[in-house]
Amino acid sequence: MRGRLQAAAWALYAERGYDRTTTAEIAARAGVTERTFFRYFPDKREVAFDGSAEFMASFTDAIAAAPAGLGPMEVLLRAFRSMEPMLADNRAVNEPRQAVIGATPALRERQSAKAAAMTAALTQALRDRGVEAKLAALSAQTGMALWDHAVRAWYEDPSVGLGVHLDRAVQALRQLSAGDA
Repeated sequence: MRGRLQAAAWALYAERGYDRTTTAEIAARAGVTERTFFRYFPDKREVAFDGSAEFMASFTDAIAAAPAGLGPMEVLLRAFRSMEPMLADNRAVNEPRQAVIGATPALRERQSAKAAAMTAALTQALRDRGVEAKLAALSAQTGMALWDHAVRAWYEDPSVGLGVHLDRAVQALRQLSAGDA
């Protein structure tokens, strides 16, 4: 049912736009009542962000599972690389999802809040590994910027994998740090 509601929502968002789509219309398109919609989603914004808690848990689990002795950025990069199969499997949904989010101020705001929560979770996961608080926060913030940059580049150029785009983002950051860019 969750998948049917999501498919209906994405079809309507693409046809009519997010702002002109109601939860009643999503439910009707899925062949259920609006009450059923609210059993699965608290509002129509959450259709766009369904699964974010599991996604965040996958990141933090990957951080916890990283070998001891790695620096915080290497831990984050390993965690980011571990997410590539999940993103590749869901690219057909995520790419149009990002287009709708990009065109909708309310969804961009929600995405910013989710990104802040992700950064906080990554910071805490690094702290749990013994990384000092300020270094953990800086690492998580920098890591999220790298991740965002790499994912956007991958959507624009799918000819190479997300890992390649992540490596390119890391190289660009190194060049920036060295004053070469």
